[in-house]
Amino acid sequence: MRGRGGARGGRAPSAPWSRLKPVDLDPLESMGLPSKGDNRLLDFKTQERYYTKIVDRYMTFCSDAGERDELLRRFASHSSPPINNTPSRPVPKNVKPSNPKQDGSKALSDVLSALRKLREGIVASKRTDDFAIQAYLFCIRSSILVKHPESYHPAILHLLRRIHPVHSMTTVELNEVTSYLVLDTACRRNNLGEAFALRHQYGLKDSKVNAVLDALTHDNYVEFKRLRQRVDGHRAKLLEYAEEPVRKHLLKCFGRTYLSVDLSFLETCADSSWARLTAEDGVGWELDGSKVVIRKVKAR
Repeated sequence: MRGRGGARGGRAPSAPWSRLKPVDLDPLESMGLPSKGDNRLLDFKTQERYYTKIVDRYMTFCSDAGERDELLRRFASHSSPPINNTPSRPVPKNVKPSNPKQDGSKALSDVLSALRKLREGIVASKRTDDFAIQAYLFCIRSSILVKHPESYHPAILHLLRRIHPVHSMTTVELNEVTSYLVLDTACRRNNLGEAFALRHQYGLKDSKVNAVLDALTHDNYVEFKRLRQRVDGHRAKLLEYAEEPVRKHLLKCFGRTYLSVDLSFLETCADSSWARLTAEDGVGWELDGSKVVIRKVKAR
């Protein structure tokens, strides 16, 4: 007599899929985007649990890096490509390409992707409370460190324009976020006029931000370099966007002003070695011992 399973003695047939291991879903990847129809992140408790998982993953990435320099290197390796379209230089044959798994690139990508999902959930659920501010601040800070404006710029705008008017940030938080917006506008978007307007609009009083704007206004690379070393890590990342154009302006000033200069003086002012100046900045001057010949006087 056959059992209900169709086998003799009630024994169920051995199915191929019964021997497969269950799929181990990543808790960050298992959640979908609310804009794509996944409504789980519209629930406040689900948002909070998901945020905890994001922070845990981020802290694991940081601890895996070990030393501070290695952590900064991993952040830099994940940074968005430069805004200009300069083609990347080929990797020398004797240099092995970095292993994305070792660099933690996937871990950072997963964190940024998860933060986007969480932000969509907060926006769609119209959440404006302490948790929303905390989640957005974390998103902004972490995204700035990897120079990912697609994440931090809309997050800054939503925090300032939508959440803060309903549920106020502290003065310290407001000044922090506003300073990021002002510096991003001046350095990445290269719009000094709007940066000054935003500083006035939000009443930002920050001596270092003021000094950066002044240095950019006067194309003062020496002062800009000094300020870059004095600001915190998040602001320093934003200042990196303006570093190349301001340095190139400095080199143009050297070209128009001097016939020759000491190599050490040029390298100190440009904060770059002669090899980098010729290879990366396209400097075509001649090196004569310890002097750099910029222009030669034509004999009459």
